[in-house]
Amino acid sequence: MRWFACVDIGGTKVAVALARAAGAARPEFGPARREPTVRQGEPVALALQVLRLVDAVCAEAGIRRAALAAVGVASAGPFAHQGGALGLVTPNLCGGLSGGQTGLPNDWTFLPLEAPLRAALPEAVRLRIENDAIAALEAERRWGALQGRSHCAYVTWSTGVGVGLCVDGRVLHGKHGNAGHAGHQFVNDDASGARCGCGNLGDVEAQVAGGALERRFGRDPAALWAAALQGGDARARAQVEAVCAVMGRMLYNLVVTLDLDAVALGGGVFWPHRDWLLPRLQAQIDAHFPALTAGVRLHPAGLGEQVGQYAAAALVAGAEE
Repeated sequence: MRWFACVDIGGTKVAVALARAAGAARPEFGPARREPTVRQGEPVALALQVLRLVDAVCAEAGIRRAALAAVGVASAGPFAHQGGALGLVTPNLCGGLSGGQTGLPNDWTFLPLEAPLRAALPEAVRLRIENDAIAALEAERRWGALQGRSHCAYVTWSTGVGVGLCVDGRVLHGKHGNAGHAGHQFVNDDASGARCGCGNLGDVEAQVAGGALERRFGRDPAALWAAALQGGDARARAQVEAVCAVMGRMLYNLVVTLDLDAVALGGGVFWPHRDWLLPRLQAQIDAHFPALTAGVRLHPAGLGEQVGQYAAAALVAGAEE
């Protein structure tokens, strides 16, 4: 059986692992590497980082890049096309999108991805690139908490806020593969002046994403929740309750717009605090319009903290056969 490469690109880290079918429900993972996502240099620096990490895990497995069956890339979006090839216009990586107001050390507005990866891979190596939340949705439907679900979503609450959507058993993609960017919707009349990396003022991501929390409250998510839940800081408690309400409204909007019956959640902000967050987010769903929300359940990602790795694997599972 041939290896396939699983690439997970986020606003904070890039992770690459090799995987292959193991004759079981889930793939068998091999060598893996991860490092902080590059944020400086030429825009092609991200694609070059991916290729370097792919080469590193291939070398550890004793194979060459050309011997791979496929490369699956699950990446934070949104996506755009340039010269007919897919690239990233990701607010948490492209500092030029906000005019420098989010503190990113670059003026990028587009990161080429498909073109440099395709140029570096033999034609026989299949390449598939998808939004990371869409890829995670596929993984959760295949191996995780959303198995057997035809009307569902996966939501990542991490450096950014991403969503993968499935209605009537069909995963939604949209005109540029950007369906599910619900983090850039407006759910309240926010007066914080919070600026999103996309340039919006006060959208969901500007208020609740991992990077936004530090900009707004002067603490990273771990420190903020620790102060609120363990430190007895009343101000921090009010802040996390307000953040939870914003995320809950976004989830409610998804449920009633698409008539969903289940949502799985993961990501670096959600996962460490899932036991506290889940019932509060569920309460936001249950509190409104039961004709559309009765029976809708929120679930922690069935694949846990490995959901990103499985997401990339889901894109190309079976390519080694």
